Amino acid sequence: MLKFIIGEKIGMTQIFDVSGSVIPVTIVKAGPCIVTAMRTVEKDNYCAVQLAFGDIKEKKLNKSIIGFFKKNNLPFKKNIREFKIPFSEIKKFLIGQEIKVDIFNIGDYVDVCALSKGKGYAGVIKRHNFSMQPKTHGQSDKTRARGSSGGQGPQRVFKGMKMAGHLGNKYVTIQKLRVVKVFLEQNILLIKGAVPSVNTGLLLISSTIKNFKNFKVLK
Repeated sequence: MLKFIIGEKIGMTQIFDVSGSVIPVTIVKAGPCIVTAMRTVEKDNYCAVQLAFGDIKEKKLNKSIIGFFKKNNLPFKKNIREFKIPFSEIKKFLIGQEIKVDIFNIGDYVDVCALSKGKGYAGVIKRHNFSMQPKTHGQSDKTRARGSSGGQGPQRVFKGMKMAGHLGNKYVTIQKLRVVKVFLEQNILLIKGAVPSVNTGLLLISSTIKNFKNFKVLK
């Protein structure tokens, strides 16, 4: 069975294994999530399971979302996301079904997708890891400049040229992170290593990268 859940990043810490080695881990509050809808090929041209996560008051939702939850007799949730799955797996899920961290075991490898930290407008050294210009031979104020944008022949800048621009604030997937500990009562996962997003940011956690290819994010 495919394993996937929505979580919230709490922060990072470190734990020790049986040999005394330090393991850096990310603390994630994962679930509980509820299944709110299923997408099928016949109706939607793709297969997916829609999950909802995070409690919220009714007054903070718009009327269409309120009507959607009331129609299906579901509790109000803050975040709604979809995970694409194979057609053979769609029958294993039901609307209203609850998904908790107990689907994961210690040692499982997961992929984590999240919106990375936005870092604003950045130059090529910070954004693309360019080297600096030399500081000698009359150099004055161009040490962090990108240099030439191309030859004079084409008379234009080619598409895809690495230049200064907006850095971060995009969806990033980190693959093959190991689950170190699972706390069932607290709905907590400890995942080895760092994951994208700020603290309190939303994380999409899955046992396979296939769920994150062209996944749909509902605003």
